[in-house]
Amino acid sequence: MKRFLGILLLLLPLSLGAKDFDVSEVVFGHIGDAYEWHVAKIGQKDIVIWLPVIVRTHDGQWHAFSSKNISEENSEYKGLRIAAKGQAHEGKIVEADGSRPVMDISITKNVLSLLISSLLLAILVLLTARWYKKHDAGKVAPKGLAALMEPLILMIHDMARKNIGEESYRRYSPFLLTAFLFILLNNFMGIIPFFPGGANLTGNIACTLALALFTFFTVNLTGTKHYYKDIFNPSVPWFLKPIMVPVEFFSALVKPLSLTIRLFANMLAGHIQILCMVSIIFIMAKYGGVLLGGMSFISVVFGLFLDCLEILISFIQAYIFTMLSSIYIGLARAKE
Repeated sequence: MKRFLGILLLLLPLSLGAKDFDVSEVVFGHIGDAYEWHVAKIGQKDIVIWLPVIVRTHDGQWHAFSSKNISEENSEYKGLRIAAKGQAHEGKIVEADGSRPVMDISITKNVLSLLISSLLLAILVLLTARWYKKHDAGKVAPKGLAALMEPLILMIHDMARKNIGEESYRRYSPFLLTAFLFILLNNFMGIIPFFPGGANLTGNIACTLALALFTFFTVNLTGTKHYYKDIFNPSVPWFLKPIMVPVEFFSALVKPLSLTIRLFANMLAGHIQILCMVSIIFIMAKYGGVLLGGMSFISVVFGLFLDCLEILISFIQAYIFTMLSSIYIGLARAKE
């Protein structure tokens, strides 16, 4: 509910006085990455966090400056600008001739969200560890943050033991727990409509691909000889091996792709659904009070339902990603 109402308040100033409400601009503006972080709009004043631009151009020069210098449409600074709508590399920093810089390591909205969530996750883990360091968990029931974190930690701990096995599950539990908490935290932060929430980090395919690659390399760099035997020399009749080897090899490569798309698509779809549902209210504003009132009621009811559903999906997607990662690791560690 808080997220739905928050998005409503954020979109209201954008729609007032606007002749036509551009749904695509609003939706893609919220789910996309940017070189600034628009926090709110009070009256005619925009509250924006201008982020640092750090690029290396084709002439070998490094440039570092505030994104405020190129915030205006078609404005240039040091021969750099943000490509306008409809141009090549739309929304990205380009040089005067329209080409992309050799390297762009700017702190964008998603990067800042990543830094904030990583710092917050480290604080949560350290505070939980601090409580256990000072108390005997066998005699004193955890309280506060430790009471919240303990069920999550035990859930992933039991998942790893079941899917990986008693012998080596402790080796992989820290990775699985970190992945689960990182995804869950960023999913929940994406639901919050105001700073430091609202970024679409887990709805960004680059982020989910990086997470999936951690699982991919963990599986393939620690797999046993039996794991590779099943891929390159499966126990099937000889005439089936020319078929099964490519299938097994392709299957190993597709696993990280499936992890990437599943998390990315579900979280991105949730953001788009909520934004579209809120946008209905502003689209109906020009059709009269009766239609506006009726559609606004429907939009609010369905929007709140989708908001609650996305909270559940945020947890489910973090759980599924971690569970599948533990299964893939377990398969790679299985004995013959």
